[in-house]
Amino acid sequence: MHKNQKAFFLLFLSIVFIVIGFARKEVDTVFLKSVNICLECIGIG
Repeated sequence: MHKNQKAFFLLFLSIVFIVIGFARKEVDTVFLKSVNICLECIGIG
């Protein structure tokens, strides 16, 4: 039972941090950085 409590706590904590990221509008920043990294790896950018 103790192992399941840790897993649910980590799941809850990750959901909380995802919601905080959405509230701070960090989705656009992360998306732009991922696109730039991807284009640099391919050699287009």
